[in-house]
Amino acid sequence: MCQIVETKIQVGQPAPAFAGQAVVGQNIVDISYEAGTLTVDGKESKGKYLVLFFYPLDFTFVCPTEIVAFHKKIAEFEKAGANVVGVSVDSPYTHLAWKNTPRNKGGLGQIDFPLLADLNKQAAKDYEALLDDGIAARGVFIIDGDGVLQSYTVNNLGVGRNVDEIIRLIEGFKFVAEHGEVCPANWNPGDATMKPDPVGSQEFFAKIK
Repeated sequence: MCQIVETKIQVGQPAPAFAGQAVVGQNIVDISYEAGTLTVDGKESKGKYLVLFFYPLDFTFVCPTEIVAFHKKIAEFEKAGANVVGVSVDSPYTHLAWKNTPRNKGGLGQIDFPLLADLNKQAAKDYEALLDDGIAARGVFIIDGDGVLQSYTVNNLGVGRNVDEIIRLIEGFKFVAEHGEVCPANWNPGDATMKPDPVGSQEFFAKIK
C-alpha cells in the first residue's frame, strides 16, 4: 500500500514563518519572517525576495566556503532585490565566535547578512531540512516578495551550493512575474524567453537550432 506523506512546504504556497536570534555584525538581535516581511532588530523589509539557506554546523569545512560565497555576492543579491539569511542549529554565541575567527583559522570574518541561530531546530523542521542526526542539510529556499515559496533545493552534506545559480533563479522568477513570459533551460538575464502557449512558444523554437 502506498503511503502518502504530507509536506509542509510546496512551491507556489506561502513559506513558513520563522523567528529567533541572529548575529548581525557584532550584535545578537531578534529576527523574524512572515508573509513577505523580514524584520531584523526591529527594522522591517517588505516586498523583497528572501534567500533562506540552511547549513549543517559552524566551525566545519564546506560550510564556511558557502557562507563566504554568499557574502561575496551580497551586492548582486541586493541588486536583484533579495535579502539573504543563513541558518544553522548552532547558538548565536557560536555564530559570533565563528565570525570573530579569521578565515585562515577556519572562521568567517565579516559577513554582511544575518546568521540565524536555530537552536530549537524549529526552522529546520518547518522547512523540512532537518536530518535525523539533528543538523540541517544544505537547503536553499527562494521566497518571493509576497511570501510565496518559488524554489527549494536540498543537498546532502558533502557538496556545496552554486551561489550564481541562486541569483539566476531569482532573476528568472522576477522576469516571469513582471513580463508573463517563461524562461527556458539555461536561461540567463538578457536571453530569449518564450510565450507560455502552444503558438507563442513556436516563435522561440523557430529561433534556435
